[in-house]
Amino acid sequence: MTNTSSSRVCTVGSVTIGEGRPLAVIAGPCTLESLELGLEVGRHCKAVCAAAGLPYIFKASFDKANRSSMNSKRGIGIERGLEYFSVIKQELGVPTTTDIHCPEQAEQIASVVDLIQIPAFLCRQTDLVVAAAQACQSHGRGLNIKKGQFLSPGEMGGPVRKATEAGCENLMLTERGTFFGYHRLVNDFIGIADMMELDCSKFSTLGSPPVCFDVTHSTQLPGSGEQTGGRPDRALQLAKAAVAIGVHALFVECHPEPKEAWSDGATQLGFEGFEEVIVRAAAIVETRS
Repeated sequence: MTNTSSSRVCTVGSVTIGEGRPLAVIAGPCTLESLELGLEVGRHCKAVCAAAGLPYIFKASFDKANRSSMNSKRGIGIERGLEYFSVIKQELGVPTTTDIHCPEQAEQIASVVDLIQIPAFLCRQTDLVVAAAQACQSHGRGLNIKKGQFLSPGEMGGPVRKATEAGCENLMLTERGTFFGYHRLVNDFIGIADMMELDCSKFSTLGSPPVCFDVTHSTQLPGSGEQTGGRPDRALQLAKAAVAIGVHALFVECHPEPKEAWSDGATQLGFEGFEEVIVRAAAIVETRS
């Protein structure tokens, strides 16, 4: 399905994501509420992935700048976040990733975190993409650009071109669903396959960037109230479909008590749900290899 001759990989610390590489798992709590939570979730995710033979990258946000309500919890902030990421990275021995919202955050985050994530709503923000790309190139980090809910797969060539022209070709793309007009995100699996074959050779040496599938954000029900709703009961079906068509990584948010989480409580998976997704995904990988 993917043009392997032009596919490239994204290196994230000790993990390489791309064609011909093991399915990678990017997982953790939506918000890094505390160091203790980060370590608890990280240890669980790492153990589950190790048992399934899949490489693991820890993910959490130090700030949630796109909350539905002004009264929602934002996060612990960049200074404490960087401190916690450093500890988690050292104690668990895994690469880490987080998202940024302002260009001035890029350099500071890249000094610690292995993969910078550009949020979907901000994927067309030139200053943000360029700053992240330059910081990633400077520090040898990876860049993950999430596809906007308002963009077609082919339009992701624009953000990729900005990043590569700013000097970073160690990048990947993430699908997280598309708005369809009735408080639901829809995953276009034909479109995901098209994005896996996105030809970037016209403006860089980059061929087709690796593609990650965001399992839990794809279950969101946007505009469903002051807090975004979700259908985490459909996460397993989406994950199986994405792995079956050959995506290179899965993105899954996980929390020991999802309903108590600071953010995305309606979509995060509990520990048992996360394990089921990973075990079933690993089984599908075996059948496609």
